[in-house]
Amino acid sequence: DLLQREPGAPPWYRLLRCYRRLEARGEIRGGRFVAEVGGEQFATSETVRMLRSTRDQEPKQETIVLSAADPLNLLGIITRHDRVPSGPTHRIALVDGRPAAALQANKIRILDQQLTADQQVQVSNALRRDITRTDHHRRRQIAASIQGKR
Repeated sequence: DLLQREPGAPPWYRLLRCYRRLEARGEIRGGRFVAEVGGEQFATSETVRMLRSTRDQEPKQETIVLSAADPLNLLGIITRHDRVPSGPTHRIALVDGRPAAALQANKIRILDQQLTADQQVQVSNALRRDITRTDHHRRRQIAASIQGKR
């Protein structure tokens, strides 16, 4: 599914041959590492360790808000949710890396029905915050840290 989005990408059967050779040499591993993502998956041993470590951690209830135009917007591509089209005001909230809610046409759509009422309010508030101001503040912090290293 992801490969189809890349212009000029080689066909899957060619990549699969290369990946299987790399796997036979022990450079990468094949398997099913990410739940709810169909198809054969390949990863380096280090990546598999990181995925297992993440899986074994207790949830932190960390909320991340992405613009729907962000390349990490994979809703409807590798998940069962409806797509959230790119748009200047469209956003997606992830809680512990899982899709929780989306803001589209100024309406909140809850994607994770297991969220409590309090969590839904928190996620909705996070989606409605002024991202521009947050991004500007974050850019200033990054610029200051870069200047401090010089």
